[in-house]
Amino acid sequence: MEHQHQHQEHQHHEHGPAHAAHAAGPVSWGMAARATLHCLTGCAIGEVLGMIIGTALGWGNVSTMILAIVLAFFFGYALTLRGILAAGVDLRTAIRVALAADTLSIAVMELIDNGVIALWPGAMDAHLSEPLFWIVLAIALAAAFVITTPVNKWMIGRGKGHAVVHRYHH
Repeated sequence: MEHQHQHQEHQHHEHGPAHAAHAAGPVSWGMAARATLHCLTGCAIGEVLGMIIGTALGWGNVSTMILAIVLAFFFGYALTLRGILAAGVDLRTAIRVALAADTLSIAVMELIDNGVIALWPGAMDAHLSEPLFWIVLAIALAAAFVITTPVNKWMIGRGKGHAVVHRYHH
């Protein structure tokens, strides 16, 4: 039985992460981690871009953080949308699916990420040229990843979150 399970697991990995959702039974941590990483990529792009734009425009911490969060949501959704649209889904449906799949995931991620940055002494005032900014951002994103992965695992297991996206990957 164990051998058969490993064989099935192996088959799913050959088809790539998108098809792992079609397996019956519990959601693997690997799949949840991939969904989280996908989300984290968009969040990280938006976050850094927000910091760069906010800093370039000479905005304060709060304005810059709001911009970073808005852009994190935008890029988080954009990466998911790209995958769904590639599957030939119409834009309206694709947007609905992306919103359903990523909203909680991005929200949890941004809460942890920005919470770490806000609470870390001196991190809010660190500039992009300072190592502290990048170190705290890396720690914040890592913490967000660790905390958001179980959230995604739970959501996918209930047919929500990225499970919705995986239905469109054939």
